Amino acid sequence: MMLTDREAQLGAVIEAIGPLALALSGGVDSMTLAHMAQARLGNRAVMYHALSPAVPAEASARVRRHAEAGGWRLEVINAGEMGDPRYLDNPVNRCFFCKTNLYGRIAGLTEQTIVSGTNVDDLGDFRPGLEAARDHRVRHPYVEAGLVKDDIRGLARRLGLDDLSELPAAPCLSSRIETGLRVTTERLALVEAVETALRDALGQGVIRCRVRGSGVVVEMGADLLGKLSALERRRIEAVLRNHDHAGDATFEAYRQGSAFLRDPA
Repeated sequence: MMLTDREAQLGAVIEAIGPLALALSGGVDSMTLAHMAQARLGNRAVMYHALSPAVPAEASARVRRHAEAGGWRLEVINAGEMGDPRYLDNPVNRCFFCKTNLYGRIAGLTEQTIVSGTNVDDLGDFRPGLEAARDHRVRHPYVEAGLVKDDIRGLARRLGLDDLSELPAAPCLSSRIETGLRVTTERLALVEAVETALRDALGQGVIRCRVRGSGVVVEMGADLLGKLSALERRRIEAVLRNHDHAGDATFEAYRQGSAFLRDPA
């Protein structure tokens, strides 16, 4: 397989790091990095996946499938963020507390260098989790090799990871809860149930169930929104009732980060 210059540089970065502990979310970035780490380091790479109400069950199942098929050393952990009141309060820097718990937990289990699937595109966003990464000396091989999101999808295709290469971005379920509204297992379960029901009915694509102070808003990519029928709308209303939500859902076009309310400067 011919690699691009950046992909070859990624392999060199991984080999230079040596034994590593990869924080594995189940998305295309960290999963593709896991395949590269396994190919370059074998059992010197350990993948750490945190189970949580904020992590979709679909992502955890994907991690287990690839780990079994690829012979990865997989450690499934509880990072403990759901026991951290600072995280549950859902402040503007919620991700800092999430990643602090995650990296702290991994650091307590291994002395190997912790790495993440952060890529160059991520550096342009407001990502408090990167501060937690600095605190724990986490390295970002994609950043060191200069890879952006499109590079990673291309690498996944060249590795034959067709189930990963076209995965839509899928931030943690807590990102669907409006800033300042408390993160609860009930709200996370509602979000996952709505998104799963729509994905089962309409297929893969951008789907976000937003829990806001004003109610539930389901945002979807234009392709899926155009396929939404009255039947699917009634199904989602039933899902909301099953999760003790009294109101109906509003359906809108997807807007990135619309549940995130940043404090004014």
